[in-house]
Amino acid sequence: MKITLSVLKADIGSVGGHLRPSQALLDEVKDFIRENGRNLLIDYYLSFTGDDIAILCTHEKGVLNPEIHKLAWEAFLAGTAVAKKQGLYGAGQDLLKDSFSGNIKGMGPAVAEIEINERPSEPFIFFAADKTDPGAYNLPLYLAFADPMYSSGLLLSPKISQGFTFRIIDVAHTEKDKIIDLNAPEDLYDIATLLRDTERYCIESIFARSNGEQAVSVSTTRLHNIAGKYTGKDDPVALVRVQGDFPATGEILAPFEIGHYVAGFMRGSHNGPLMPCRLNTTISYFDGPPVVTGAAFCVKEGKLTGPVDVFDHPYWEYVRTKIAEKAALIRRQGFFGPAMLPWSELEYGGVVERIKKLEKRFRFRE
Repeated sequence: MKITLSVLKADIGSVGGHLRPSQALLDEVKDFIRENGRNLLIDYYLSFTGDDIAILCTHEKGVLNPEIHKLAWEAFLAGTAVAKKQGLYGAGQDLLKDSFSGNIKGMGPAVAEIEINERPSEPFIFFAADKTDPGAYNLPLYLAFADPMYSSGLLLSPKISQGFTFRIIDVAHTEKDKIIDLNAPEDLYDIATLLRDTERYCIESIFARSNGEQAVSVSTTRLHNIAGKYTGKDDPVALVRVQGDFPATGEILAPFEIGHYVAGFMRGSHNGPLMPCRLNTTISYFDGPPVVTGAAFCVKEGKLTGPVDVFDHPYWEYVRTKIAEKAALIRRQGFFGPAMLPWSELEYGGVVERIKKLEKRFRFRE
């Protein structure tokens, strides 16, 4: 059976700052999807990560379908109305356009979609991150799909050892999508060269070279490219198919143990370690740290079984403690050096205005 997995995510209001949506807001979005998605969706799952609400749904409409995207857009509008009524912070923050124009991409909300030919068993993981940007997935996906130190299937499985094609997008190019396809392992150094620059080059999708099937879809929306100014971090979502022709679930999860430093944290202007957290986790310390959650499902004829919370295990408590130490260490540097993002990212905030004023006070020494 050919079905589409779609995730559509937005920050439309939260309690107490950037912490989490209210229950009334979540209920409104869920009720809207239930009432208006009956003839469109096969199944759906609603969750939040920090202050973001994500709608995971299955259907037979294909990717970028106007009906599916309009349903999500109107659900987010309905939720925004509740957020405004409750006086929540950042009501409608990610809805950057005034009217729906065919699909949500380019309007603020994040989108990740895969159209698949269902396997007899079709497991996948839905990742959602908050207080960071799309480049946060570059390292864990690179390690899981291209490095046998993390993904033993690259050595042990005849199918997986054929490698994967990485589709990488230049998110700095705003006129139209600018992408490149590179193959692992032949182009490994080229892939690494691009993915190290997480603010410009991001993994958009990954394909199995054994059969051409898509394994990964990552939302790559940069909000400041749409709004022309800083409005919040992009808070990316991702869909990752697992097992069989793709890495095993454990191979996908293993790289998240690193707690690698990513852009985000307070005001989206700092670097902090990405912390794998339980589903429906709130935000706290220094508007962070950057967090990622993982919900594992199986899907059969479009019907979802799950979720299983992939980071709700005693091992990840140990990991979170280590990552909390990393967060505390870099925060001791305050605004200095690598603790704060480079000029290319800060130019969307108040720093550039302060520099402009100071520039007028500089003088040349005689």
